[in-house]
Amino acid sequence: MAYNEQLATRIRTQLKLFPEEFTEKKMFGGLSFLFQGKMTVGIVKEDLAVRILSDKMEIELAKSTVRPMNFTKRPMKEFVYVSQNGFKTESELLHYIELGLEHAKSKL
Repeated sequence: MAYNEQLATRIRTQLKLFPEEFTEKKMFGGLSFLFQGKMTVGIVKEDLAVRILSDKMEIELAKSTVRPMNFTKRPMKEFVYVSQNGFKTESELLHYIELGLEHAKSKL
């Protein structure tokens, strides 16, 4: 399954702003970015996949561009998809990267 290479480049550029080191791994038929082995954000086709802390899920799911990640045909705990309209700007993309990094750090 292919993923959006332009989005991958945008994410890589944003990740350079962080002091943390990230790795890349093919997951969910796309590409994921991990912090210390924990997924932060990823790309599945044209969507952004993000790990979000449980207490922030309701706020994010209230946005029209965010929906539960249902890769297995059932909603996955603490995972969401964000459609392209949800991360048009670099500021919006950075928001989701920060949420994903926050989640990853909480699992260490």
